Amino acid sequence: MNVLVVGSGGREHALCWKLNDSARVDRILAAPGNGGTAREARNVAVKDDDIEGLIALAKAEQVGLVVVGPEAPLVLGLADALAEAGIPCFGPSAFAAQLEGSKAFAKNVMRAANVPTADFQVFDDPEAARDYIRRQGAPLVVKADGLAAGKGVVVAKTVDEALAAIDDMMIARSFGAAGARVVVEQALSGEEASFLAFCDGENYALLPSAQDHKAVGEGDTGPNTGGMGAYSPAPVLTDALMEQALDRIVRPTVAEMARRGTPYQGVLYAGLMIEGGQARLVEYNVRFGDPECQVLMLRLGAQALDLLLACAEGRLADARVNWADDHALTVVLAAKGYPGDYAKGSAIRGLDALTEDTAHMVFHAGTAARDGQIVANGGRVLNVTARGATLAEARDRAYGMVDAIDWPEGFCRRDIGWRAL
Repeated sequence: MNVLVVGSGGREHALCWKLNDSARVDRILAAPGNGGTAREARNVAVKDDDIEGLIALAKAEQVGLVVVGPEAPLVLGLADALAEAGIPCFGPSAFAAQLEGSKAFAKNVMRAANVPTADFQVFDDPEAARDYIRRQGAPLVVKADGLAAGKGVVVAKTVDEALAAIDDMMIARSFGAAGARVVVEQALSGEEASFLAFCDGENYALLPSAQDHKAVGEGDTGPNTGGMGAYSPAPVLTDALMEQALDRIVRPTVAEMARRGTPYQGVLYAGLMIEGGQARLVEYNVRFGDPECQVLMLRLGAQALDLLLACAEGRLADARVNWADDHALTVVLAAKGYPGDYAKGSAIRGLDALTEDTAHMVFHAGTAARDGQIVANGGRVLNVTARGATLAEARDRAYGMVDAIDWPEGFCRRDIGWRAL
């Protein structure tokens, strides 16, 4: 079978790498891919938001499964277009993808499904939003309704900060049309964790727990990023909390989407806030987390193709899944200046000397191959990932690899996994 992986980040490199474990995979295509996916697949210069181009590519290459990495193509309707073409797709329809594509839609689904989450209101009028903020007081969270490349969320500690976020999103339109509507909700406190489940529209299979580090600085300080590292499993998400999240969050959400006539198919990512033995839902993503995907793929057995295809074809109840009973940790190497302005094009040396196997992998996130070298081509550039019998062993292996990479223009956090360790 030929498989097309859509996207260009570390998540997509990890998916290509894991799909290659299957003897049923003949060829893997990555669109557009990066410097790392080129080792696992054939990169094709089709952008992930070029729906017509991706359909044409899938048809021309006789693709039997399309695996969609990022959220934007799903929100744009890639899964729907593939369904019309008769090509199986791992990822939800455009309507179901609104669980990530529209914060207002997601919160209304949570309310209808009685999912535990923060109290909220949705606003199209900036003055009404300001009045609500003044009445409620801080802290509050202000979210742009649409996709904003992970940047449309402001955790406001004061009323003035929340009011400024309304002006920025709704008046100045810093996030374009994504900020025309906003969600204002109560700020949740506690410890975050990532809870993921495979879904085929009716059935689901849980993935192991994981936790990422969104802040750029050690000790979880500084501005938020797309993720500076992750580890799995996450001790904060106990077996009891996993069962609670399944019963109160995943099951009712899957049932609500089916009730609306738009069954959810793909991977459902629930970002949780845990406090006092209770899990509440912060947000949904309609794709694998990045960098959570990297640690999860390292711990997954050789069934990736079977699992993803079973989700796409509604056969998840018959699929088998095997997770390694160990620990995995990934460290993100980012370009200096990230998440602000950063330079591209610097050469990364030392990668060829690293040993890569089922316990040690460097997944490329923002790289390109140029003149025989791997160069930085984004903000988050490499995901240095390792497994171990303990989390400490996985950490030591990962940082050992980090220290062997020669890239003065990059930086990383040195405390990934600190909460668990």
